[in-house]
Amino acid sequence: MPESPERKSRKDLIKQIFSKKMFICLCLGFASGMPLFVVLTLISAYLRKEGVNLKEIGLFSLASFPYTWKFLWAPLVDRYNPFKLGRRRGWIILSQIAVFLSIFFVGQFNAQSCTIVIAIITLILSFSSATQDIVIDAYRREILEDNELGLGTSLFIASSRASSLIPAGLSLILADFISWQAVFFITAAFMLPCLLLSVFLKEPETIVCAKNLHQAIIEPFREFVNRAGLKSMLLIILFVFCYKLGDSMATALATPFYIDLKYDLLTIGLVAKNCGIWSMIIGGILGGIIMLKIGINKALWIFGFGQLVTILGFAFLAHIGAGRETAPSVWYLAIVLIFEYLGAGLGTAAFVSFISAKTSKAYAATQFALLTSLSAVPRTFCNATTGYIVEFCGWENFFYICTVLAVPGMLLLFKVAPYFEKNEDKNPS
Repeated sequence: MPESPERKSRKDLIKQIFSKKMFICLCLGFASGMPLFVVLTLISAYLRKEGVNLKEIGLFSLASFPYTWKFLWAPLVDRYNPFKLGRRRGWIILSQIAVFLSIFFVGQFNAQSCTIVIAIITLILSFSSATQDIVIDAYRREILEDNELGLGTSLFIASSRASSLIPAGLSLILADFISWQAVFFITAAFMLPCLLLSVFLKEPETIVCAKNLHQAIIEPFREFVNRAGLKSMLLIILFVFCYKLGDSMATALATPFYIDLKYDLLTIGLVAKNCGIWSMIIGGILGGIIMLKIGINKALWIFGFGQLVTILGFAFLAHIGAGRETAPSVWYLAIVLIFEYLGAGLGTAAFVSFISAKTSKAYAATQFALLTSLSAVPRTFCNATTGYIVEFCGWENFFYICTVLAVPGMLLLFKVAPYFEKNEDKNPS
C-alpha cells in the first residue's frame, strides 16, 4: 500500500528536524545568544548588586554599540580568511575565543572601583560577539537550502534564547552562593563546547567571494538596491529599526526592575528567567510552525500586535508592586512573563524570517549584518536612555511609553508587509 502524502510529509519534517544542519543551527544559536545575554542581563545584575546606580547601568547599553554598527566591518569578514582556516570557520573560532576571555575577565574587577575597566571589557565582549553574529548568520544562510530556512531559523532562535538560561538563570542563582569571579568563569566555560564544535565545522561552498575589499563593500548594497528599489529599501530599514523598539526598551532593565520590586536573585533565577525564556523558546518554535501555514506577512501583523499588548503586563506588575515592602506574588510575575515573552518569541520568529527573506544568499554576511545591526539600534542607543526615563517618571509610566513606541513599527507593516500580500521576495542563489 503506497504511503499517504501526509505520512510522507511528517517523515520528511522529522528527518529535517534531526538533520546535521539543524544540529549545527542549534549549537551556533547557543554560541550566538549567550554573550548577548551576558551583556544585557548578567553584567547589569552584577553592577546593581554591587551598588552601581541605575543611570550608570543604563549607560552600559552604549557598550553594546558593536551590535548596531557591525555592518561596518562585515565586508572584512566576507573578504578575509583568518589563519587560513576558512572564511567562515576561521572567524567563528577567532570570535569565540575572544568571547570566552572577555566574559572571564569581567568578573575579575570590582564593580564600583573599576566600573570603567568593566565597561571597556564589555565593549570588547560586544565587539567579539557581534563579529561572531556576522559570520554565524552568513554561515547559517549558506548551509541551508531555501526550504530549510524557516525551520533552521526557528531552531537557531530557540537555541539562542535557551542560552540565556545560563547568564540569566544559572549564573544568577550561583551568585547567591559563590563569588562573582567564579560565576563569570563558569559562565565563560559554557562557550568551550561551542568552540570545540567550531573547530570541526565544514566550510560551506562559496557562492560569491569578493576579489577585493572594494567589491566586498559595494556589491552587497548595490544588489540590495537593485533588487528591492531605493524607496522599498529605506522603508525596510525604518521598519527593522521600529518593529522591536518598544519590546526591546521594555526589557532593557528587566533584572533591575525585578530587584526593585523586592524579588531576590533566587526567585529571579528560578521563576522570572525560566518562565520568560521558556515562553520565548516555545513562542519561537510555534512561530516557525504557524508561518508555514499563514506566511511571514500575516505573522508579522498577528505576532506584532501580541508583542505590543503584552508589554502592558509589566505596567501592571509595576502598579501592584509600587510602595510595597515585599514583592508581589510570584504567580503574578510568572503569568506576566509567560505572556510577555511568548509574544516576544512569536514576534522575533516572524521578524528574523522577514530579514532572511530580504537577504540575498550571495551576500549573506554584509546584508544580514546591515539589517540585524539596525534592529540592534533600539537595544543600544534607545536603551541607554531607559535608566533616565525610569528615574524621571517611574517604572509604570515607563512601560506605558514603551507600549506607545511599539506602534510605529506596526503602522509600517502597511507598506513593507501588507496583510493579504504574500511575501514573494525570493533570494537569488
